[in-house]
Formats: sequence, structure tokens, C-alpha cells
Amino acid sequence: MTKHILVTNDDGVSAPGLFALVQEMRKLGNVSVLAPDRNWSGGGHVKTLDRALRVREVRLADGTQAFASDGAPSDCVALATLGFFKQPVDLVVSGINAGANLGHDVTYSGTVTAAMEAVIAGVPGIAVSLETLDGHLGEIDYGPAARSASRVVRQVIENGLSHEILLNVNIPFLPDEKIRGIALTRQGLRVYHSRLDERVDPRNKPYYWIGGDAPTGVPERGTDVGALAEGFVSVTPLQLDLTAYRALTDLNTWHWDAPSYETTLLQASDKLTLFRSD
Repeated sequence: MTKHILVTNDDGVSAPGLFALVQEMRKLGNVSVLAPDRNWSGGGHVKTLDRALRVREVRLADGTQAFASDGAPSDCVALATLGFFKQPVDLVVSGINAGANLGHDVTYSGTVTAAMEAVIAGVPGIAVSLETLDGHLGEIDYGPAARSASRVVRQVIENGLSHEILLNVNIPFLPDEKIRGIALTRQGLRVYHSRLDERVDPRNKPYYWIGGDAPTGVPERGTDVGALAEGFVSVTPLQLDLTAYRALTDLNTWHWDAPSYETTLLQASDKLTLFRSD
């Protein structure tokens, strides 16, 4: 059965990375496009509840139909999975983002959180990002990244993904022949160099820019940062369950004022047993 693939992004519906991805996804299934009408980079996981969402029909670079929303990337996925398209969505592929999404970037990234929204809706989600180089001049060739993304998506179509799992795919800025393969990775350590720039407007009121140098990373082997540094496509499985299970053991040794959840359950179980024995 042919899959219905939703393509979205956070760079905006007219971004060249989205168009390259759409072209490759068309080889794998029926493609619909619903993406933001502007750049939402760094927007994180958003759900718009305080206003109506608008959607308009637009045309991609080849003249084919797409749709643009004034909502966030995650809003676009919600619209699509809740019934904007008559055909149910089988798979969401988000990207290709201009810039890698590594380590803690996933909490900021509209590209990644669009894939998270898909998983919340019970649909497999894949986020695709291309490493970009500081100082690069001219157009970016998204072809190698789109073809690498296609290999990952094909595997997901053939094998499926576990419930609540999404894939975060990062691709090195290299031509096809120099990409060394695909590496399964864990999240690495992203190092941010942010700084606060305080200024004064013409009315003598302060305002602020959060800026700084581009983030770097620790290229540890086995991580997404390390894989890109070695020329591999990084595929990191992420889960929506953010519970720190190892911390539960430590927290259970603390002296809480109220009975613990487990103690309350045991007490309730004992009372239920006594009631039944009567």
C-alpha cells in the first residue's frame, strides 16, 4: 500500500531544503506539503490555542501544490494529522533544516518538534537536518542530504518504528561520495556560546538581543556530534518519555513529608484485601 507522506519544516514552505526533500519523498509515496509560511527556527514545540490558524495554497518551485500555515511547524503537523487532508497521514518527514540539530538542540528545534508532534498523533516522525559551515557562500546543495534522508525513510517504511519513537537525522555537509555511511548514535554534548546584548532604543528604554557565536559540540564517538565530525549521517532515536528513571531510585531515598505514591498504593491495597476478606 502506498504511503501518504507529510513533508513539513521550520524554515518556511519556500525553503530549498523542503523542496529537495519533497522531490525525494515522491519516489517513496504520495506526498502532501503543509509547512509554515515563515521561518520558525528555534521555535520549539508550539501548540497554538489562542487564535485561529490560517492555511493557504501555495506553489513549490516546480509549480506543484503545497499549503502554508501561519502556525508553527508542530501546528502544521497537528492540522495534517487531525484531518486537513482527506487521506490519513502515514509518515511525517520534517526538513531539510539549514543547520544541524544536535544534542540539546532538539528542545529548541522546530524541525525536531514537528516530528515529535507526529509521534503524539500516533504517526512515525523523522526530522532531517543538514550541517552547514560557517562562512559558506552561495547556494546550498541539498541533494546529498535529501538522498541520505530517503535511505532512512525507506528503512522506516519497510521496518516501522516503535510507538513514541522518532528519528533525528543529521547529515554532514559533504557530497554523496564522501559521506561514509549511516551511524546510529546517541545525543551528544552541544556547547552554546550565548551572550546577552543590551541596547537602548530612541526613547531611552532598554531592549535585549540573545546572541553569541554559533554553538559547537564535543565530537565524542558514538554521539551525533561525533558522527558528523567523522563524515557519517547520524540517526538518533528519541523518545517522548522524558522521565529520568535512574533518578527515581535516588529520590525515593529522600524523606518526603507526605507518604510516597508507592506507600499510598500499598495502604490502599491492604484495605481492599481486608474488605474482601470480610
